[in-house]
Amino acid sequence: MSGPLHVRGSIVVPEAELAWRFSRSSGPGGQGVNTTDSRVELSFDLARTTALGPALRARALERLAARVVDGVITVAASEQRSQLRNREAARERLAALLRDAIAPPPKRRRPTKPSKGAVERRLTAKKHRSDLKRLRRTED
Repeated sequence: MSGPLHVRGSIVVPEAELAWRFSRSSGPGGQGVNTTDSRVELSFDLARTTALGPALRARALERLAARVVDGVITVAASEQRSQLRNREAARERLAALLRDAIAPPPKRRRPTKPSKGAVERRLTAKKHRSDLKRLRRTED
């Protein structure tokens, strides 16, 4: 369960860079909800990490700007009744978040225009449809 966080390929976040916090979870769960610290918060200092290179770190900080507070990104999990399962959920969420943030930008669209044949077919179809509707009209 514990150990380094595998984000993608060779990108691994060391366990030492992950900070855990536990608290009581809200919502249903019976008597156990009042006594067990099952809610999990996983924090990761994105601005000072050694796991990402400068280019990837800058890309991640830019894409996650709305979620980052003082260079730290925090993920919370409290869906499960078990702290262990919430820890696993938080790790998965953080890995997915980082994976999406460091993904390369999509390829730019190369502008294209319809071929002459396609334009001609479209105009022919419009003319045909127009003729059909014109012939349906009743003459008064």
